[in-house]
Amino acid sequence: MTKARLLRVLDGEAIAQPPMWLMRQAGRYLPEYRALRAQAGSFLDLCYTPELATEVTLQPIRRFGFDAAILFSDILVIPHALGRDVRFVEGEGPRLDPIERADIDQLTIGAVLERLAPVLETVGAVRRELAPDKALIGFCGAPWTVATYMIAGKGTPDQAPSRLLAARDPEALDRLIDKLVQASIVYLVAQLRAGADAVQVFDSWSRVLSPAAFERWSAGPIARIVAGVRAEVPDARFIGFPKGADRGLADFVETTKVNAVGVDWTVPLATVRREIDGRAAIQGNLDPMVLVAGGAQLDEAVDEILEAMRGARLIFNLGHGIVPQTPIEHVERLVERVRR
Repeated sequence: MTKARLLRVLDGEAIAQPPMWLMRQAGRYLPEYRALRAQAGSFLDLCYTPELATEVTLQPIRRFGFDAAILFSDILVIPHALGRDVRFVEGEGPRLDPIERADIDQLTIGAVLERLAPVLETVGAVRRELAPDKALIGFCGAPWTVATYMIAGKGTPDQAPSRLLAARDPEALDRLIDKLVQASIVYLVAQLRAGADAVQVFDSWSRVLSPAAFERWSAGPIARIVAGVRAEVPDARFIGFPKGADRGLADFVETTKVNAVGVDWTVPLATVRREIDGRAAIQGNLDPMVLVAGGAQLDEAVDEILEAMRGARLIFNLGHGIVPQTPIEHVERLVERVRR
């Protein structure tokens, strides 16, 4: 059986033509996604309807032939599965009831798999539909990033509510993070057993943390997730994405033991390569706005990434998620450029 190119890189091989996928590759820039979204009802209904979520996951593979599909879901299904109210307001994003100190001990791990059964059904359905040479990536949000939404009740520019809780009541934040670590381990083990080939942990807000706080509430909890999952699935493959954590990537890789680390466009790949080459693959790091712009600037940016990582373990990706205004023809040009 042909081994998926992404898995070859995660398992230690450098490939001349790197595997590629894009964060948020299934989403609003695709007309076929918008059509399904319109019939699904709420965003969570779309995530929890296996037939629709499977179709959305597969859409970019059919259109672009990426080397990996990533499960269509959301990082906030974890607090939802823990019993918190989660809703998505059109034009505004996610809304939750801000969690209080007394609420933390009421979070129940036992019902997580039951509540997320539709998502796991989607994982199995996608794996059955995917060709053997395409990898399926599962995911969860990192405990710190998920906690920021639970504490503030929404996304905020600098995560001040969570940082304030960390300063005023670090023990309460530790307890919340612990609950999220436990739930994430259960969820990721179930995804891998349902058919995911690898999992990514997104820490989209790690950049707001001081070095000490990053170790305590980002890298440390992710390391516990990796160890906890591998205790159940010993060969589990992990991609860690601590967005904006350029100062501590080498320590992050050492602490977490991930197979690959994602980096955003602000991080020089040559520097990252010197720091972690041989210890983990590198995923990234095209600026999503360059993809929107297209043209010669896109070609040059792609070539710079490929040149900086020539001979190393690269998974070509964006430095964050693809944005809704991205022209489809620019994605086609990107795929052609990487694979020329």
